[in-house]
Parts: sequence; structure tokens; C-alpha cells
Amino acid sequence: MEVYLDNSSTTRPYKEVVDAMADAMYNNFGNPSSLHRKGIEAEKLIKSARIAVAEAIKADPEEIFFTSGGTEADNLALRGAAAANRGRHIISTQVEHPAVLNTLESLKNSGFVIEYAPVNKNSEVDIEIFKRLVRSDTILVSAMLVNNETGAIQPVTEMCRILKSVNPNALFHIDAVQAFGKIPFTVSSTGADMISFSSHKIHGPKGVGALYVKKGTRISPILFGGGQQRNLRPGTENVQGIYGFGLASKIANENLSEKMTRVRNLRNRLCDGILREISDVSVNTPLNSAPHILNVSFRGTRSEVLLHSLENDGIYISSGSACSSHKKGPSYVMTAIGLDPQLIDGTLRFSLSEFNTESEIDYTLEKLKGAVASLRKLMKYK
Repeated sequence: MEVYLDNSSTTRPYKEVVDAMADAMYNNFGNPSSLHRKGIEAEKLIKSARIAVAEAIKADPEEIFFTSGGTEADNLALRGAAAANRGRHIISTQVEHPAVLNTLESLKNSGFVIEYAPVNKNSEVDIEIFKRLVRSDTILVSAMLVNNETGAIQPVTEMCRILKSVNPNALFHIDAVQAFGKIPFTVSSTGADMISFSSHKIHGPKGVGALYVKKGTRISPILFGGGQQRNLRPGTENVQGIYGFGLASKIANENLSEKMTRVRNLRNRLCDGILREISDVSVNTPLNSAPHILNVSFRGTRSEVLLHSLENDGIYISSGSACSSHKKGPSYVMTAIGLDPQLIDGTLRFSLSEFNTESEIDYTLEKLKGAVASLRKLMKYK
């Protein structure tokens, strides 16, 4: 049996998306900036995708700008806002994705003052400390809606309200890469000025993302070229990828509540089984979290060894964020929540999708129990 439980890293694309992209690549290959029929046909595909993404978050299609992925969307939001607005003070959190953290460190090297709100043991932002960080000269706050390692849902609506009460002109950016197509939200429910998305997290193609930019938001481009997408994100559009993203967005957000209830039940089945069958574990995913992520630490083990042991049984998981897995040292998210270093070393992230089944979860539990026992015996853990 093959069980894929690394959906926070990437997802298997919908068959409908693959088929539609293949057809578009072959038959709608025109440059969307061209004025002839082939160009107009390609432009129509982009327009349909823009409408699909906008509808999912109740935005205006003109507020959606396509990028090469979530990383570029985060960079455009942060660098673009920093360049267009007067001021130097920016706030984020300790547990953001590297696409945000590394961009902010780059801005810090350019003279910006960056402060990071800490999180509690549930990896949720400490609102009281966040309040104290917000200043009248704060120009930007960036926070993820769903944490990519633990699944914790951040209080972004409250954070945005606090920011705007102190400085109404400040901008609020949300990294919604792990939230889009997983939990319901709209631009009005969050109050955000900018929101980042990624296609390959919702069963769409890799190399495509989007940034929602509220009308009237001051933001500068970070790329310069032919003026496409109203000069904010120039360059010939990835027509087939964008079209696939739009279709994936439409499918993923249809009957979202029903789909995610099923995913949550599978996640809880896995969690309950781990707690019942395996001793000395720490569940690092909070109770009221996004439905698709389960982060668990197994004392007396090594996550990398466990990961490859399960891979031998056809089970694919991760030890944390795929985008930071190449870095040596413990997970900065697990460190931020104060997890025991010995537990951090044995942490696995299971992330599910609508394609998973009960039999896959039960098979995973069986193999996981054996792998943990074998490794603990090898490491002489009692």
C-alpha cells in the first residue's frame, strides 16, 4: 500500500486539472498579451482563473495577481509594501514560513526595524505581547493564517483589528498558503490588505501562486518588464499553470466544509490511534486547528530515521516544513513553542488530504507503532 501524508509539502493534482492544463497547453498556447484570437483565448483562461480565486475569498477579480508561487507572493507583499510606504517598523511572528522570515531579514539589512511576536505552547500568537509591539509608526504586519508545521490557526482578524486601531494606514498581510482550500475565510472576515496563496497546496500545479491586493493598497512592484498584470507583476503569464490553479481553486473550495470534516475525522483517527498505541508522545497540534495537519513528537526516536522507515513501507510523511528541511538544527517552530529538545528530535508532521482513506490511516498506525518500537529498542530507550 502507498500512503501519502505529506500534503502540506505538496499535493497530488486533481485529474481534471492535469487534463485541462494539457489541453490548454496544446490548444491555447497563445501569448495572452497578443491581440489576435490565440492571444485572446489565452487571456480568457487567465480571466477565468482570476474569477475562481477571487470567488473563493469574496474578492474582486481585479484584486488577484498571479505569481510563480507562495514565496514570490510573500516577497511581493512584503517588499512591495516596504518600498511604497513611509516608515521602517514591521511586525511578524516567530513561526512564519521562511519565505516571510528570510524576506524580513533582508529588509532588516536594508534598515527596517523588524520585531517578532512570540507564540504560546500551542504555537498561537501571544496577543497581549503583540499589542505592545504595535506602534503608531508600524507600517506592516505579516502573519500566517495556518501554521505549516502544527496547523495552529492564528488570530489574524484580531491582530488586524489591533493594528488598524493604532495605525489605520498600516498594512496587514496574511500568508494563507496552508489555509486556502482548508478552512473558510474571506477578505472581509480577516480585514487583510494582502493575502498570499499557492496552487500546489490545493491539488493544482507547482510554480503558480497569487497575491490578493485590496484596492487602494500602496504597493510597489519588485519585478520590472512588459507591464502585464497592471505593472504589479510583469512578465508573460504562465497561462496553463494559472488556468490549472483556477480550476483547482474551484474544485478544492466546493463543499469545503464537508470535505474538511472528513479530513478532520481521519486526522483525529490517526491522533487517537497514536495516543492509544504508542507511549511517550507529545501531540503538538492544538485542538482547534486546521483539519489537515497533525504534528507529533515521539520521545526516544529520531525523526529522520522514522521517516525513512515508514517510507520503506510506502508511507510518505515529513519531519517539518519541506521548505526549511535542508537546514541543519532543530525546528524553529518547535523551539518557539518551548518543546523539549529531545522531543523535537523525534517530531513528525502528518498532513492529510481529501484523497486519504480510513484504511490508509489504520495501515499507517500499524507501521508507525512497529517503527517506533524498533527504533526505541535500537536506541536503548526505556
